[in-house]
Amino acid sequence: MKYFFILFFITLSTTAQVSKESLNVMPWPQKIEFKSGNFTLNSSFKVNVTGQPDSRIFVATSNFLRRLDGRTGLFFKQGFVTSTNEFPDAQLQINCVKAGKIGLYEDESYQLIIESNVIAINASSDLGAMHGLETLLQLLQNNATSFYFPNVTITDMPRFTWRGLMIDAARHFQPVDVIKRNLDAMAAMKMNVFHWHLVDDQGWRIEMKKHKVLTNKASDGLFYTQEEIKGIVKYAADRGILVVPEIDVPGHASAILTAFPEIGSKVVTINKGSSETTQKASGLVTYSLERNAGIFTPTLDPSNPRTYQLLGEIFDEVCPLFPGKYFHIGGDENEGKDWDANPKIQEFMKKNKLDNNHELQTYFTMQLIPMLKKHQKELMGWEEIMTKNMSKEAIIHSWKGPNEGVAAGGSLIAAATNGYKTVLSNGFYVDLVQGVESHYLNDPMPKNASLSSEEKARILGGEATMWSELVTPETIDSRLWPRTAAIAERLWSDASVTDLASMRKRLKVISFRLEELGITHIRNKEVLLRNISNNQNTTALQTFSAVCEPLKIYSRNAGGTEYQMYSPFTLFADACTPDAEDALVFNGLVEEYVKNKEVSSEKEIALFLNKWIQNHKELEALSQNAPLVQPLLPLSNALHDLSEQLFYKLQKNSNYNASTAKELLEKCNSKAHADVELAVYLGLKKMVEL
Repeated sequence: MKYFFILFFITLSTTAQVSKESLNVMPWPQKIEFKSGNFTLNSSFKVNVTGQPDSRIFVATSNFLRRLDGRTGLFFKQGFVTSTNEFPDAQLQINCVKAGKIGLYEDESYQLIIESNVIAINASSDLGAMHGLETLLQLLQNNATSFYFPNVTITDMPRFTWRGLMIDAARHFQPVDVIKRNLDAMAAMKMNVFHWHLVDDQGWRIEMKKHKVLTNKASDGLFYTQEEIKGIVKYAADRGILVVPEIDVPGHASAILTAFPEIGSKVVTINKGSSETTQKASGLVTYSLERNAGIFTPTLDPSNPRTYQLLGEIFDEVCPLFPGKYFHIGGDENEGKDWDANPKIQEFMKKNKLDNNHELQTYFTMQLIPMLKKHQKELMGWEEIMTKNMSKEAIIHSWKGPNEGVAAGGSLIAAATNGYKTVLSNGFYVDLVQGVESHYLNDPMPKNASLSSEEKARILGGEATMWSELVTPETIDSRLWPRTAAIAERLWSDASVTDLASMRKRLKVISFRLEELGITHIRNKEVLLRNISNNQNTTALQTFSAVCEPLKIYSRNAGGTEYQMYSPFTLFADACTPDAEDALVFNGLVEEYVKNKEVSSEKEIALFLNKWIQNHKELEALSQNAPLVQPLLPLSNALHDLSEQLFYKLQKNSNYNASTAKELLEKCNSKAHADVELAVYLGLKKMVEL
C-alpha cells in the first residue's frame, strides 16, 4: 500500500494543472491558456524543423537542446539540428513559414502548443520560432523524479519593435566574450537590438585599415578587429539581434582628435609682446584620451572640409561591417565651448546664417546623412540632434525622458509629434544602479499623452542603457542583469503587466537561469568578496552586502575624478548590487508590521536585527587581516548600534533611548563610507518613528 501511495502521488503531481502563479516566464506572454496534463520529458525527446527558415534556426534549436539537456541531465539522443525534416516523428515540431529579416517591423509572433504527447511551435518566421523556444525553456517544471512541460497554448508577439540594450565599450573596453554572453542573455529575454557604443572620449574601439592612427594613438591597444566585429554581428544575427554601431560626434571627440588634432575646434592664443595672435589648432593644439568620466570640451570643427572628408572615409570603412539599416552618430552633450571661442567657426556661422550652436550642430549632422545613405544607413542620434531643421529621416534617441526638454527640442513626445521615429532610454539607464521597479514601471508609451495613432507608431520602443565609466568586464553583468530582463518585459508584454510582486518572483528564477548562458552577475560577486576578505571566509561580507547598495545616479565618483578608467573596480561597492536581497525583505516586513503589528513580523524583524548585531563583530574580526574591509566598519557599526536600540524597543526594554536611536538613524543614512548606502534605511526609519 505504501508503494501504491508513492506511485499515486508522483502520477498526480505530474498531471496536476499548473497555475499562472507557478510559472516563471519572462517576458510574460500576450495570451496563455492552461489545459490539464503535462508533456513529460525523456531521453528520446527530439526536435524537427519544417518550412523555409533561415539557417539560424538550426543554431537556435541545437542550443535549445543543449540547454534543456543540461537542466534535465536526460542525455538526449539527438545532438544537433542541421536541416529541415530530419525527424518527422519528433515530439517537438517547429514550423516556420519563412526566413526572418534582421531589423525592425519583422513578424516575431509565435504560437506554442503543448499537449501530452506533442509540442508545436508555429511561427511566420524563424525569429518568432526562436522566441517560442525561449518560452518553452522557461516553462520547464519538475517534481522529485521527472521534468515536464505543462499543457498550455501560448499566443505571443512583442508590443514594441525596438527592444534594445546599449553597451558602452569605449569607457571600459568589453572583450568579445562579454559581448557574446550578453547577446545570449538578450536573446533569452526576446530583445532584438544591440546598440554598440564604440567611440567616446576614452577610446576608439574599431580597427581601421586606412586610418591606423585611430587605434595606434586612441585605443590603448584595446579594440575590436574587423573580423571580430563581423563575428559579433553574425553571432547577433544568429540570435535574431540587429547590431547598431555608434560613433559619437561632434562632441565626445577626445579619442578622434587624439589621432586627428587638425579637425578639432580648439584655438590657442600665443602672446607676442603686447599683442595676442589667435592661431588654429593644427600643429599647436594636441589632444589626449580622457581618463576621467564626465563631459569634455573637445569637439570636431564643422567649418573644416577635412572633418567631413575624414568622417566620410571612416564611414566608408565602418559601415560595411554592419549590414543593419541604422547607424548611431551620438550628437549628445556638445557644450560648444570650443565653437564659441573659435573666430573662424563664428565667421562660418554668420556666413551660413546659423544663429546658434544647435543650428551649427544640425548643419554638421545633416552632412553625415548622405555619407550614411551611401551605405543604405539611416542616421540615429541622441535627442540633442533634433532641431527645427533636422531631417525627419533621423531617429531620435530620447534620454531626457517623455516630457523633458521640449523647449530645447528634446523628448520622446516632441519627437513623435514632430514626425520623427523615436526610442526611449530615459528610465532605462541601468548604470544608475536604481531598483528594478523604477525601470519596470517606466513605459515608452507615455500614459495620458494625447498622441494620434500615427504619432504612437513613431515610438519604436525602448533601450536599456549601460554606460561603462564604473564597470569592468568582471562587473558589467551585475549592473545589467537581472534588471534588464524586467525592461525586456516592459518592451514585449502588454502594458497591463505591472504586478511588482509577480515580476520580482519570476525575476529571481530568471536571474539564476541566466547563469546557464555564461552571465557572471552572481558568481563574480564571490570573486570580488574573496579579494576584499583577503581570501578569508566571506560570510560576513555576504551578509552586509545583502543590505547595502552602490551609491546611485552618479553620486559615486562625483565630478568624475575620483575614479579613472584604470582605477580598481574590485571594491565592496562593486560587489554590491541594486535590490539588495535582505533589504527588500526587511523593508517589506516593517511595512507590514507598521500596518498590522503582527507578532510573526515582529519576530522576523528581531531576527534581522540580531543578525546585523552579530555580523558587525564578525566584520571587525575579518578586518584584522583585510584592509579593504576597514572602510565598511563605520556604516556597519551604525547598523549594529541602531539594531541594538531597535531590539530593545521591540522588547520594551528600558535601555531603549529614542534620541539615541534618531542620532544613529542619521548615521545609517550616511553615504560617506565605501561608496555604498544602507538599503534598509527606510525600514529602520519606520521602526524608529513607530
